[in-house]
Amino acid sequence: MFLQQTFVALGRALPAVIAPAIIADLRIDPAWIGIYFGLTAFASFFAQLGCGGFIVRHGALRMSQVALVMLAAGIALATLGTPLMLVLSAIISGGGAAVSTPASSHLLGRCSPPGYLPLVFSIKQTAVPAGLLLGGALGPQLTEWMGWRGTMLLGAAACAVFVLMLQPLRRIFDVDRVPTRTFRLSDFRVTLTSVLGTPGLRALSFACLAFNGVQAVVTAYFVVYLTTIGYTLVAAGFVFSAAVAVAVPGRIVWGWLGSGYIPPRLIMAGLALGMAGSVGLLGLCSAGWPTLLVGLVAGVLSATALSWHGILLAETARAAPEGMRGAVTGGVLSFGQVGALAGPLVYSALLGLTGSYGLGFIVCGIPALLVGVNLLRRSASAKF
Repeated sequence: MFLQQTFVALGRALPAVIAPAIIADLRIDPAWIGIYFGLTAFASFFAQLGCGGFIVRHGALRMSQVALVMLAAGIALATLGTPLMLVLSAIISGGGAAVSTPASSHLLGRCSPPGYLPLVFSIKQTAVPAGLLLGGALGPQLTEWMGWRGTMLLGAAACAVFVLMLQPLRRIFDVDRVPTRTFRLSDFRVTLTSVLGTPGLRALSFACLAFNGVQAVVTAYFVVYLTTIGYTLVAAGFVFSAAVAVAVPGRIVWGWLGSGYIPPRLIMAGLALGMAGSVGLLGLCSAGWPTLLVGLVAGVLSATALSWHGILLAETARAAPEGMRGAVTGGVLSFGQVGALAGPLVYSALLGLTGSYGLGFIVCGIPALLVGVNLLRRSASAKF
């Protein structure tokens, strides 16, 4: 599941980390990056909300394969470069990749010791910064060697190859599938009701919305932002990769602390406040700032905005009814996709209206600030 999500994260990160080359070649406005990732989040919302039945019917491994096939097809379509193909790329890749996390949560929630869920899920979720790190390190360099289209096709091929590598494991891990389970439109309503009807899951959903909004904005615009303040594409990609590397040990540390040392939701409160402060500082960066200072701000942002997933997903799996971990995880994450949809679109709108890259980062950190304050308040009153 770690490798599955590494390839998914790599595929989803490529359009962002090589965005300057795509923008220059297709002669499009940078604000359209936000629209691309907004469409990705829109497709992910429906995919995560309705994937529970498919996971039960076909199994977590099979749906992991489906996720990778759709992601490969989506990023390959982007290389055609037309507006229609870019829209289809966003929808197909976003919808496919969105299934990967509910599928892995379904499998690991069944196989992992309950007391170690935060640590297990955090280790698995280090795949996301690992994928982003690979994308930031390799994407710009490969783009210089073989162009952005060749880089995207190589990423698609990597996803397709790993689909085949997963096949032998299916007979081992998909033993719990229920072939008679059918997809019903009521699955959307049941999932939403399960999530919103449970106070703990409802609070996790709103936290996911705020956190994913910050993450989506940073992922989509970080490299482009640095190129506007004097960095080359390769240098910006290196800073991005170096910062993202912090999230790998960060996620494991938060998961370890949440496995019996500090209440997981108190950790989430600290992460919320940390990401709100660091994304605000990122918005204030300018050409005069030393690279080390920019990297420090980005590192704190990575340790917070890119490191919350394991804690939140473990709490979600713990609170989910037996047999519904995949569906409930998808429901909680669908709220995250609302944030991933709204964040880049708000950023794009502010960029188009003001021409300021920094203002968008500051504004998109406000929901995380509110969530952090609310989580602290609830923790203090012991009602959360």
